[in-house]
Amino acid sequence: MDPEERVRDIVGASLQALSEGGLAELTLRKIAQRMGGSITLITHYFANREVLLNAVLEYVLADVDAILEELEQIADPRERLRVALGWFLPDTEEALRQERARVALLTHQGAEPVIRRHLQRMEPAMRAVLVRAVEDLVPADELDGTVDMVRVWVSGIALSVVEHPEIWTPERQHAALKRFLTVLSFAELPAR
Repeated sequence: MDPEERVRDIVGASLQALSEGGLAELTLRKIAQRMGGSITLITHYFANREVLLNAVLEYVLADVDAILEELEQIADPRERLRVALGWFLPDTEEALRQERARVALLTHQGAEPVIRRHLQRMEPAMRAVLVRAVEDLVPADELDGTVDMVRVWVSGIALSVVEHPEIWTPERQHAALKRFLTVLSFAELPAR
């Protein structure tokens, strides 16, 4: 198997473990069992749990870089906002898995320095996505407050989906997004 593909598989199994059982499930042995192999399957690529955890966290941050690149390609500010907010929705199994893993990590940020370091990087990264999403729609002096408001909305819907995925179906998430975009006062303002 291609080494990069194997690393992606290990990271994916690790995200699944975190989303299902939190940090207690993220051991090299348990990940190897999930993948149907021995612990050497994991240690060949990741020397210890901290290195594995760091790889999982870097995977999540790489997703932020990808959406920022995508947003740069969208000329229409309202469409850019819609795409950015849609990216935050845990409306697929993979996105829900990542969100559950993120919530699990939040509860353990004091347990492992690598988690705390990651979370310190994650919030500015999330805000960067939101800044890019709204910066052409609001005056500069309203940017921070608008980003705060939108950040609260995306965090709230993500947590609601984690808590009650049976209620917050992808269709309901997208309907809530559509309503949120309608309610935003700057949605009617001309782009600057």
